[in-house]
Amino acid sequence: MALFQSALSELLEAFRTGDSVDMIRESVRPVLQELVEFEAAGVIGAERYERTEDRVTERNGSRPRLLTTKAGDIEVRIPKLRKGSYFPSILEPQRRIDQALYAVVMEAYVHGISTRSVDDLVVALGADSGISKSEVSRICEQLDESVGAFRTRALDHIGFPYVYLDATYLDVPNKPGKGGQVVSMAVVVAIGIAADGSREVLGLDVGDSDSEDETFWRAFLLSLKQRGLAGVQLVSDQHSGLVAALKRSFQGVAHQRCRVHFARNLLAHVPKSHADMVAAVFRTIFAQPDPEAVSHAWDEVRDQLVGSFPTVGPLMDDAKAEVLAFTAFPKAHWRKIWSTNPLERVSKEINRRSRVVGIFPNPAAVIRLVGAVLIDMHDEWIAGNRRYLSEESTALLNTTMDTGDHAAVESGA
Repeated sequence: MALFQSALSELLEAFRTGDSVDMIRESVRPVLQELVEFEAAGVIGAERYERTEDRVTERNGSRPRLLTTKAGDIEVRIPKLRKGSYFPSILEPQRRIDQALYAVVMEAYVHGISTRSVDDLVVALGADSGISKSEVSRICEQLDESVGAFRTRALDHIGFPYVYLDATYLDVPNKPGKGGQVVSMAVVVAIGIAADGSREVLGLDVGDSDSEDETFWRAFLLSLKQRGLAGVQLVSDQHSGLVAALKRSFQGVAHQRCRVHFARNLLAHVPKSHADMVAAVFRTIFAQPDPEAVSHAWDEVRDQLVGSFPTVGPLMDDAKAEVLAFTAFPKAHWRKIWSTNPLERVSKEINRRSRVVGIFPNPAAVIRLVGAVLIDMHDEWIAGNRRYLSEESTALLNTTMDTGDHAAVESGA
């Protein structure tokens, strides 16, 4: 009873001095952390430092996660696992709320909306306490810290045989010395398919409007290698300078040109009245049962089209090796690797969220918002049990690559 009265006295004094919010927040933090640890122990099959026959994996450090509550923002540590993945169920309902809150705060931050207006927006999202200018700055700083840690984290925990690269363009004012014109900046995102079939966001960077040259891509690829990216066997997609950068940064790695993007280029060389026919004929190439049949079908389609559309011939000749690079890999993977579909949802989500902001004030703001979107998407991927490719099929990669088929496709055979 004495201890209970002492605790009440401390709480009463905290209210008198105005420190009650901090005290409540600090009281809630260990409770949430204990819930996370309890749930993680169930997934692992053992408590921390406990030896049991039911253990299925081991802890491998932790990563921070900010949780917005009525008592304020609370940081919890999420255990990382050596095998498999874990994301606390208590954070699931909060992830999209956090993302929306950050987007609203970023909009206010970028456009200079009044503090009162920001309060109204945040209250509309369910945070009745509103938000102050100092809170806006603090959230932005925390976002920068978490996004920075995410962008520089080590990638050496597993191999990534498939890597997808793509660029989205967002509007950013030019440097003050160049007249303040609004220009498009390339937001480059790298997605990897791991050796166990799971997906991860590997990297994010922003470059100038001419950032698709070899120098930019080489620097981006080198940064991924320095962080431990290894085991890469195929990289997609087609951007100016990417192929040249690959030859210098990832020697011996195959390059897949997205079949969907190439089909659009192909149709640009034929009249609109013939577009449906050409598209249908082109799709027959990818309905073949084996690499030899695919290569033969490509040549037949090329010869069939070149009579009516002469410019199609050189285009298909030059692109054959890159568009058909997928045939050197397990057939179970073909539909997943012959295009950049893994990036389609990512790009759509980035564009959807960036439309809220419109014109970003600087590249750092782009990194901040896009990085927050990618972190939530990354967490969703690693928390789910559904893999992009089955672990059994990815095990076939070494067998396929040992056959020498990859070299045949690179030579255009």
